[in-house]
Amino acid sequence: MKTVVSVSQGSSEYDYEVETEFLGQAFRIIRIGTDGDLEKAEAVLESVYPQADAIGLSMIHDHYQVGREQLEHPETARLEACVSAKPVTTGAGLRGILQEWAVRHTQSELGHFFDNARVLFLNGQASYRIAKSLSEYTGNLQFADPYLDFGVPRVLTSLDQLETYTRLTAPLMFRPMAIKAINALHRSPLYRLGEKLVAGSLHRAVRDSHVIVSAIGDLESFTEKDLDGKTVITSRVTDSVLDWMRSRRVAMVVDYSPWLEGRPIGVNVMEAMISAALSRTPEQLGADDFLDVIQSLGIEPRILYPNGYRRVNRFAFVIHPLSQQYLTKTPPLDWVASVAPPGVMDLVEKAIAYTPPFIYSKVSGVRSPTGDEAEGWLITVGGTPREIMAHGPEFTYSRLLAAAKLAKKLGAQIMGLGAFTKVVGDAGITVARRAPLPITTGNSYSASGALWAAHDAAKKIGRVHVGESGKMAGKAMVVGATGAIGSVCARLLAKAVDEIYLVAPEAAKLLALKESIELETPGAVVHVAATTNRDLADMDMIVTATSGAGKRILDIMKVKPGCVITDVARPLDIPAEDVARRPDVLVIESGEIQLPGNPKMKDIGLPKGIAYACLAETIVLALEGRFENFTLGRNIEWEKVREIYKLGLKHGMKLASISGVSGVFTEEDFERVRTLAAKATEPA
Repeated sequence: MKTVVSVSQGSSEYDYEVETEFLGQAFRIIRIGTDGDLEKAEAVLESVYPQADAIGLSMIHDHYQVGREQLEHPETARLEACVSAKPVTTGAGLRGILQEWAVRHTQSELGHFFDNARVLFLNGQASYRIAKSLSEYTGNLQFADPYLDFGVPRVLTSLDQLETYTRLTAPLMFRPMAIKAINALHRSPLYRLGEKLVAGSLHRAVRDSHVIVSAIGDLESFTEKDLDGKTVITSRVTDSVLDWMRSRRVAMVVDYSPWLEGRPIGVNVMEAMISAALSRTPEQLGADDFLDVIQSLGIEPRILYPNGYRRVNRFAFVIHPLSQQYLTKTPPLDWVASVAPPGVMDLVEKAIAYTPPFIYSKVSGVRSPTGDEAEGWLITVGGTPREIMAHGPEFTYSRLLAAAKLAKKLGAQIMGLGAFTKVVGDAGITVARRAPLPITTGNSYSASGALWAAHDAAKKIGRVHVGESGKMAGKAMVVGATGAIGSVCARLLAKAVDEIYLVAPEAAKLLALKESIELETPGAVVHVAATTNRDLADMDMIVTATSGAGKRILDIMKVKPGCVITDVARPLDIPAEDVARRPDVLVIESGEIQLPGNPKMKDIGLPKGIAYACLAETIVLALEGRFENFTLGRNIEWEKVREIYKLGLKHGMKLASISGVSGVFTEEDFERVRTLAAKATEPA
């Protein structure tokens, strides 16, 4: 029987002795903790030397390689020297492979999990191999080495900075006299005085991260407030450790340690066992040896969910002021508007268009019934529709790309475009090609939501019925039919309504759209017109989806009593004063979506927990982990409209209460429209 002894600088409370079979040979494993006492560890090594076939050193620094720097830790070298004639290892060779594999396995298993994640390494030098792997998926890497080494409240923000830091500090850190000096510094009253400041700063860094790479012991001071929703990459996760993670509401744990006899064992122990089984020194072991053992034992990283399945994905969404009036509601511009002479706000509106993007609101609390969660940021660009239209597409592209860079830095894995930002130029195609993360305009869900709301509203009004064909026995008009949302609304309405009327100023595009719809939906009755004037009075349902920036696009006084108008445009196509003139017509503001969970964000002009459909599309894709360019350009695919609708249902999205310019409609509002419409259509 071969014997492997693990001498640990950790607590002796966790000592054990176990017999097992490994690679066809009998093994005895003994773990001896020395409670952080280096001299005690030397004495233990000398006492176990005769009986050990190989020795593992645990809770002691590896000899690190960071960039080009090869670092030999003096305390580790001192312990190794005690047993120089026996194979002795910290497990560095195997650990590097298992750490890197844990990252790649998780990214492959969960799909784009680490994309743009904000990752904090509590010891970057010890986790350099993990950092190199993660750098392929995210540039948001931070290293807390200055905190732990010198008590300096500053993080390093790149691999280059970590390598430079190591190169500058290694000559000091890895000398016995320097170690004594640093230990003395940590015990000094001045250092202890600053510990709260340093600890507070480190806690903020932990809270701002999405993934933490750390040894279990380095996490002990962090609370639920710090760790809620985080992913932790670590090793030796026992049941008691998992209970501790559960109490801190850690979302996910990636454990790269090997298991043996139903317990996680130190990588140093496993490497010492390989060394003893193959009768080679750790220096003689190569990647092939480790690969053979990993495959023969079926070792693989564990992905654990302490509180049940919980995955937190991240998104960003671009918003902008929809009019000058929106600017006057924002401090301190509200004060400027109240005291400024006429014309000043026009200048302010022009100036605001040039401001860099900024975070308007954090979004949190969105939780799907599947256990997936989404958090994100609403990012504001300054241009109103008037200013956006006054400049060429490149003006807006540059601001959206700046917003995309900010979104990536924040950790977003996908970004949506809201309101006018998604109609500029080629409707998101150029932005998606240049952006550092996937882009969607949200138009697929906007189209779905618009017709969802229109269908429900028409049922409530009850002026039309479903005919023998299964379609609504009536007429529907789409204004702005050649636009991105308008065209897909037209395609969907052709399947649901007896006759559809397509209105847009581009005659050739209208004819092409009509032809396409008739091929897709045999038997569809499709009419086209350049304006609404001729057919408006006969419509039972109207969808407006123009990019007219507030221009009046129809005469509401000509609309049929009881008609349902769904206004998808932002800014709205139908002004509030027009709505007030026709109480016998129901004008709804597209189809807003009720988000699942307990959503929290700043006011966006909708009731709490309600989102515009284009924002909801971005959130649905985040919940689903679909980090890809989804809806782009002006030709929306019917398949994507159907897909995003089904994904929305899967993740608990619901059509919000139907609302108009004055807020949510009540049953009394629907009854009023029904009654007034009936009176207006009674025979004289």
